[in-house]
Amino acid sequence: MATYKETVGTAVVNYAGNYPGAVEGELWYDSTNKDFKYQYPNVTAAGSWATIQSLNTKRDTGAAFGVSTATLFFGGEDPPSTYMTNTELWNGSSWTEVNDLNSGRHQVSGAGVTTSGLCIAGTNPPPLRPPTSSNLVEYWNGTNWAETGDLNTHRRDAAAAGISHTASLSFGGYGQTARIANTESFNGTNWTEVNDLNTQRSNLAGVGIQTAALAFGGYGPGTLEGETEQWNGTNWTELNDLNTARFQIKSSKNGTYTDALGFGGYTAGPAAFTTGKTELWNGTNWTEQNDLNTSRSASGGSGTTSAALAISGATPTITNATEEWTGAGAPVGGWSTGGNLNTARNGGGGAGTQASALVFAGGPVKTGATESYDGTTWTEVNDMNTARAGGVGGAGASNTSAVAFGGEAAPGNTTDTETWNGSNWTEVNNMNTDKRNAANAGIITSALVAGGQGPSTNMDQTELWNGTNWTEVNDLNTARRGIDGAGSTNTAAIAMGGYTTTYLGNAELWNGTNWTEVNDLNTARSSAGSFGSSTSALLFGGDVPGGGPGTTAITEEWNGASWTEVNDLSTGRGNGIMGAGTTTAGLAAGGETPPVSAATEEWSSSSDVVKTLTD
Repeated sequence: MATYKETVGTAVVNYAGNYPGAVEGELWYDSTNKDFKYQYPNVTAAGSWATIQSLNTKRDTGAAFGVSTATLFFGGEDPPSTYMTNTELWNGSSWTEVNDLNSGRHQVSGAGVTTSGLCIAGTNPPPLRPPTSSNLVEYWNGTNWAETGDLNTHRRDAAAAGISHTASLSFGGYGQTARIANTESFNGTNWTEVNDLNTQRSNLAGVGIQTAALAFGGYGPGTLEGETEQWNGTNWTELNDLNTARFQIKSSKNGTYTDALGFGGYTAGPAAFTTGKTELWNGTNWTEQNDLNTSRSASGGSGTTSAALAISGATPTITNATEEWTGAGAPVGGWSTGGNLNTARNGGGGAGTQASALVFAGGPVKTGATESYDGTTWTEVNDMNTARAGGVGGAGASNTSAVAFGGEAAPGNTTDTETWNGSNWTEVNNMNTDKRNAANAGIITSALVAGGQGPSTNMDQTELWNGTNWTEVNDLNTARRGIDGAGSTNTAAIAMGGYTTTYLGNAELWNGTNWTEVNDLNTARSSAGSFGSSTSALLFGGDVPGGGPGTTAITEEWNGASWTEVNDLSTGRGNGIMGAGTTTAGLAAGGETPPVSAATEEWSSSSDVVKTLTD
């Protein structure tokens, strides 16, 4: 194979077109198109925390077990001296109070799942079961708590591991007078002392099962601990430390000794400080992740590294706030060069998929021009009946089935609605209110339009299309123009960004009846491009503050709970960039760089993304 030139000592392959033998991170010269291309590396999306419904009763030093959709939280303290029996059950969307512990206490630990678990030791209020540190254990059978076999050693602020009340482990903590390294194993009836931790410590975290567990963090004799130890069923072995030493750290309780999440706690300083730091364990090392939204210590923890809960705790004031962790997802996608539009445009409508897309109308000169994409090339097809520009709405599942509505037409905005059958546009019943630059979502028989710029003002109005007529329904919470939308029906959609007197990052979810505010974009913007659904969407480009206004290439992905920045467009552009597709495979077409662009970029969630280097 011939080479084009040497780059940092590596031969750059000369190949006609895309090089099928390219590996991640490889550069080559495309001799057909006379440009350089790059094989995108496989980058994994970072996890993130999102605030969800709060506990009914605030507290710290309680404990939890279970998974992110089925968690039990129990015990704790609402300082200065309320020792709690309260137990609450999480079903994936809300907390419900269930039957209480028999003995109120805090600084407890827990192991198990919501149908079979243990509340272990802790601190009892006097005069119950003195001394201060308890050895009391209670068993949860899915409905009630009952006392079961006591520990041999009293302790509080300990850690635990196990997914059943018949096979659990308790380790570390504060005993009668000092921090301990003691470890005990439970068989459903009795606790047996086994080999100790290497380091005496309290306020540590634990994950895993009876025969394979992990202990990390805590407070040792006079110092904060970052130390990590692994239990193999017989002995504890020291491994690599946390990046940030801390105590009252919590964990994804159903993690494993090779796959764990640690979060929150107290760190060193002139006084103890709460932290939101989150770290991921891969069996060898800890890696820093996105922080909790609210720093906290002495919280409850449950779940796995892909889906976990951080529950209640001290911020330093006592809170009942709950956060949900969504772990690292599929490889972050990238943008690659696609075929150019025949007509450069901004503010047009888009519909379809990456391999079967449609764009229509748009500016800066009003047009009805329509183009169809086959995954490689744009082809001009029949024009719309009404030429229009400036924020045309569009919805559709392919290049053979779409609906277009609104936009700017002579002499102002229009209510005109047209449907596309793969060959021609047909005029159908109009919207109730003329508008442009609105959010849109759905398909030809089930579409939605929300917000936008009306005859004289920014709008909050929402209209639903049923394939025949438009019906006004409940309004957005925030009126705005330049807003974007994504969704596959008129019953589930997300609206995001926009402009009032300033650029907005607000996002709202539609459930078929009402709009609910959710977590904001990381970058406020208007007139961006978008595609996807209410639970998986991509927003890209748009207008941002700056001269002209400015344009951006920033791309963000919605996972149903929060926004994460992913790889940027190759070229920043706004003023009505058009989008079609899903978060797996989509298109960004046209828009304004400035000037008005005909460029198309293809989004792929796969690591096998080829990018053309233009600089």
